[in-house]
Amino acid sequence: MDKKEDKPLRHGYTTGSCATAATKAALTALILREQQTEAEIVLPIGERVTFTIVSCELTRDSAKAEVIKDGGDDPDATHGASIFSEVKWHDGEGVILDGGIGVGRVTKPGLPVPVGEAAINPVPRRMIHEAVEEVLRSFELEGRGVSVVISVPEGERIALKTLNGRLGILGGISILGTRGTVVPFSTAAYKASVAQAINVAAVSGCDHLVLSTGGRTEKFGMELYPDLPEEAFIEMGDFIGFSLKMARNKHIRKVTLVGMMGKFSKVAQGVMMVHSKSAPVDFGFLAEIAEYAGVSEGLVEEVRGANTASQVGDMMQERGIDAFFERMSELCCYHSKKEAGGLLIVETAIISMKAQLLGRAEQ
Repeated sequence: MDKKEDKPLRHGYTTGSCATAATKAALTALILREQQTEAEIVLPIGERVTFTIVSCELTRDSAKAEVIKDGGDDPDATHGASIFSEVKWHDGEGVILDGGIGVGRVTKPGLPVPVGEAAINPVPRRMIHEAVEEVLRSFELEGRGVSVVISVPEGERIALKTLNGRLGILGGISILGTRGTVVPFSTAAYKASVAQAINVAAVSGCDHLVLSTGGRTEKFGMELYPDLPEEAFIEMGDFIGFSLKMARNKHIRKVTLVGMMGKFSKVAQGVMMVHSKSAPVDFGFLAEIAEYAGVSEGLVEEVRGANTASQVGDMMQERGIDAFFERMSELCCYHSKKEAGGLLIVETAIISMKAQLLGRAEQ
């Protein structure tokens, strides 16, 4: 067995956890008038974790602390980013929390943060408030007013790699996290972004969504439906079933699924989570569709022995066997509609690696 596969993947920490640790360090520095090198916080899952403070600056009336985001072994766009918290006293009571440079601002309804506010999600907001209250209690300063501003200098650039622009979060990244830790290759984080995108689309009045498996298929979907608003186009990745159920729950009228041979050959069988590791391509099934399409026995055997679903698509496309793609598209529609409880109009568009339409159907 490969040693690399044996090694457990390392968990990282969310932007919310980093912002909380930076806030605790900054407030402690402000009270003690001493630079801080670490901060211990309680994560939402109950763990206590100590963060390294890589810089801590003091002025007469403020303190600023920096934490470097460690995503663990998760391929996270924010991994390595500097997350700062600057704290000051204010004359009132309680915590005033806002986002500074590189933290996005919400401009569309449908997100867990109201329009106009910094994109700091509810759990990180609570974590920061609780950390401030813990520090104030420990120094017997309960009731003092504290102003907190979270900033991410590289946030606007990092946000270009995320869905934030599509969701109406402008000017930077979101401060996120429900557990406090980042689970490596977490499906939860991706599913949460898909759910959020579908909710924003629904609140924006979209009743027809175009769900794609990736960037190339999304581009094709946009060309297919140029008049639909930006919010209607959502990259669902491998989470076909999850996305369909979310669309159903938000009372979407119609869904167009756009994908390529590999993933949609699985959907045509009723597989609704199409990651390569969870569901390999079934060439026997593709051979059955080829038989249905009336191809020769020799070609059916070629399909059985193919290396990839894309190769099968090429075989059929080269010979002009449109019935193969029509059947596959119909089966994708059938199983997808069934997954959604029959409450959606489902359209399927299967495209080639060169972004040519192979098959299309609607139910």
